[in-house]
Amino acid sequence: MKPVFAISSPFDTYSGYGARARDVIKAIIETDKYNVKLLSQRWGNTPFGFCEDHPEWAFLLDYLLPDNKLISKPEVWAQISVPNEFQPVGKYNIGFTAGMETTLVDGTWVEGVNRMDITFVSSEHSKQSFLNSIFEKQDKQGRVLNKVQVEKPIEVLFEGVDLNTYFKTKPNPNSDISLSLDSIKESFCYLFVGHWMQGEMGEDRKNVGLLVKAFYETFKNKKKKPALILKTSQIGASCMDRDAILEKIQSIKNSVKSNDIPNIYLLHGEFTNEEMNSIYNHSKVKTMISLTKGEGFGRPLLEFTQCAKPIIVSGWSGHVDFLNPEFTVMIGGELRNVHPSATIPNMILAESQWFAPNHGQIGHALKDVFENYKNYTENAKRQAYKSKNEFSWDKMKELLEKRLDSLIPEFPKEVELKLPKLSLNTPKIKNQLPKLNLPKLEKNEG
Repeated sequence: MKPVFAISSPFDTYSGYGARARDVIKAIIETDKYNVKLLSQRWGNTPFGFCEDHPEWAFLLDYLLPDNKLISKPEVWAQISVPNEFQPVGKYNIGFTAGMETTLVDGTWVEGVNRMDITFVSSEHSKQSFLNSIFEKQDKQGRVLNKVQVEKPIEVLFEGVDLNTYFKTKPNPNSDISLSLDSIKESFCYLFVGHWMQGEMGEDRKNVGLLVKAFYETFKNKKKKPALILKTSQIGASCMDRDAILEKIQSIKNSVKSNDIPNIYLLHGEFTNEEMNSIYNHSKVKTMISLTKGEGFGRPLLEFTQCAKPIIVSGWSGHVDFLNPEFTVMIGGELRNVHPSATIPNMILAESQWFAPNHGQIGHALKDVFENYKNYTENAKRQAYKSKNEFSWDKMKELLEKRLDSLIPEFPKEVELKLPKLSLNTPKIKNQLPKLNLPKLEKNEG
């Protein structure tokens, strides 16, 4: 019998962790070495129903445990989540997490990692964030109880790109995506993909505010102007969320001292993977840009590489695992403490640091890629080749299977008890007993 491999994750949600969970679960199922059982969990406020809405993933629902409950201890237990939620439920316990975008993780995350037999993170950056996080645990009187640091193994398992979904192609000219992008008057567009998170202008993690400001300032008063497409949102795909994004853009626009500024276009809402690939491959989308302060991995950047177009990106954190600085435009900068407006309790710590890109290099990169685009296209093709051959989903699956084979122990197996059968010719028991010669008793007639 195959060992039970129970996995708790947000695989049925519209979230980045949901995408990661689906990839990992599919890889484990395809090894055909485990009896996979799934538990569905929430991921913040993101909606459920991804698998039903995407028929290619509906097969995962067949692996759901009845009533979403585990009734016995599995041989292997895995959680795909943030580490403070990790619990050792099985005989062998595995954690999967993207890790943290800053230089440190919270102490509860370290404790979570130590509860598992091994944890897989998405990048070398994430691994180092855990290893660099050492805390003193104190009682209420301030006395040091013990030191909290990573004591269990941490390994890197990258998030592979699905080459059947993301590839160089000519989008359908009659699709809604093509028609929408065709309506943009500019022929050269930068593309940003990611959430506009909390934080003052220039302090949000994805650095969308700074990107908008830098784009306006770089191309204001220029005769020839490119455009910037923001595929972004704050929380969801509601009209209120869209309006809040537009207000942020307008606020930054009002701060620019010019009436002759470039255009910014907003793509808002939920898009399928196929629609995202169409956006990446549209002729007006020339390059992807991200001034991110930190990434656990940077999945959209990897997916975009497959359209073989240039990328401008911060030169720090998770994505430097797969983006070669010789093939992409990496912006230099320095590490700075997280701004108070961007901290999140038990997650993004005030004492941690992340990347602040150099403003001068941002402006130079924006202008040079626009004015000398052909100088960057050959290296973009090389990056596409590197990503395809080293960071595909199949390569991720291959690595995961190899590590599971070496890590997961052999478990005792149930063996059928076979007893010898009694022969029908077995002699009767009484015939096997020795005959006893007892003395006769004489009758006493006295």
